[in-house]
Amino acid sequence: MYIAMLDVKEQEQVVRALKGWQFVRTNHGSLYDRGSADSYYGRARDPHYGGVGGESGERVSVNDNASVAEYMQGYNDNERDGAKKDWR
Repeated sequence: MYIAMLDVKEQEQVVRALKGWQFVRTNHGSLYDRGSADSYYGRARDPHYGGVGGESGERVSVNDNASVAEYMQGYNDNERDGAKKDWR
């Protein structure tokens, strides 16, 4: 299958799959998941993935553009949605 024959959403899925599990948004411990979790719990932005056990294993800090962008998308989506931990 040629990537040019795929629509934009399908192309993004292929790119994420080729980059690794940390780019699959539904994976626990992924960049997107950790960004949304940091926002949910009121933590500062700190781009990373993993660190939650299981397949995600050890916490890995990131600073490359693609990884930071994926983490920030999760963080910003959660900020926009207003899903926050109620600490009462």
